[in-house]
Amino acid sequence: MPPYAFFRKQFMPLAEARVGVLTQALHYGTGCFDGIRGNWDSEREGFCLFRLQDHYKRMLDACRILKIALPYSVDDLCRLTTELLARSGYREHVYIRPLAYKSAENLAIRLHDLEDDFLIVVTTFPTYLDTENGVRCCVSSWHRVDDNMIPPRGKICGLYVNSALAKTEAMENGFDEAILLTQSGHVSEGTGQNIFLVLGGELITPPSSDNILMGITRDTVMRIARNELGVDTVERQVDRSELYLADEVFLTGTASDVAPILEIDRRPVGTGKIGKMTAELQKVFLEVVMGRNPEYCDWYYTFAPKPAEE
Repeated sequence: MPPYAFFRKQFMPLAEARVGVLTQALHYGTGCFDGIRGNWDSEREGFCLFRLQDHYKRMLDACRILKIALPYSVDDLCRLTTELLARSGYREHVYIRPLAYKSAENLAIRLHDLEDDFLIVVTTFPTYLDTENGVRCCVSSWHRVDDNMIPPRGKICGLYVNSALAKTEAMENGFDEAILLTQSGHVSEGTGQNIFLVLGGELITPPSSDNILMGITRDTVMRIARNELGVDTVERQVDRSELYLADEVFLTGTASDVAPILEIDRRPVGTGKIGKMTAELQKVFLEVVMGRNPEYCDWYYTFAPKPAEE
């Protein structure tokens, strides 16, 4: 079965979903997207789409920032997603990418008075970071974009040039991932992940005012830490030097899960091995996102596709 896309208000083979070279969003990054994981449970023969409604609520908020008007509610978007997944025929973990964008074939630099469109594609779930063995990071020379430049609360397409510059710099210098600082020098986030520190027995993460994406995985980890480990998360500004003094540091994101950081700027984090709290959070998080913890049933959007012969 060929992969499918939802494109221009209809389902079609992915190979037929194409935009024109004059599409405004292609030139100026005037779109927003989200990333949603669909975990396949072979025992139940179904998918658990994790916090699907929350992802679409966040994307519609980003649409408001960009003056993109979609004719869909959160429920509509969830329904379109499950239908696309059924048509695509996957029976494995998948990554779902919705994208809302300025579709006008018009090179005007503006947001108003331009046509909007929306698409969804489904692909196999990528391995973005080595969550089992941990990752090596550096502090990037590129600063995180400020809210008054491009609002980081939404996954706005043009903003990710900032992340791409930092990621390439890190990898070309022998690291797995980059950590970006704000203009004032405080820790913000990774190129596509939020960041947490364990320092002096506290679980700490940068606040929304330090230009972070309000990550759904970030929120999930904070709730798991409180409910399952009895640990409240402190949201506060984090100095660069605290990264070097922390007992544990880890990244969180839809494509990254809970990814332990073993080294920052060629300095070992703690013992240089995966820390106790990080390992505990990894274990519980995996159970939760697979839809196997009834305490979090409100987060699960389960979907069982029909057998192929039907």
